[in-house]
Amino acid sequence: MTDDRRSILQMLAEGKINADEAERLLTALDRSEPAPRASAVAAGHNAGPKYLRVLVDTDDADDEDGPTKVNIRVPMALLRAGVRLTSLIPPQAREQVNAELAKKGVPFDIGQLKPENLEDLVDQLTDLQVDVDQEKTKVRIYCE
Repeated sequence: MTDDRRSILQMLAEGKINADEAERLLTALDRSEPAPRASAVAAGHNAGPKYLRVLVDTDDADDEDGPTKVNIRVPMALLRAGVRLTSLIPPQAREQVNAELAKKGVPFDIGQLKPENLEDLVDQLTDLQVDVDQEKTKVRIYCE
């Protein structure tokens, strides 16, 4: 049993969701489970990055709180689970979200976000490394 299935069943057992909601989540999970990448597994390579890492380091001597350090490690599995859950958003809510994104200048349709698209994105993230080096702030985003 996968962690996602176990989590859904745990939420059902705790009464956080009802049986219909659990069934919808399990069905969405079944439809969106990515097929294993045989070429990567056969070649003995890791299937891809496991974490998206964001590091921020500010050295602002003028700030009375001292330097700020942020170290965030987001599991790729969390990103995948979030994409799977977007299939459960009602169409009316999707339209509202897309409209609000458009108002903010973000031309993105959350209805087009699919697990298979995410896998392509995750594949591209393996080569991602963003470094911002300003006078008092350093930001680094990468996959590990």
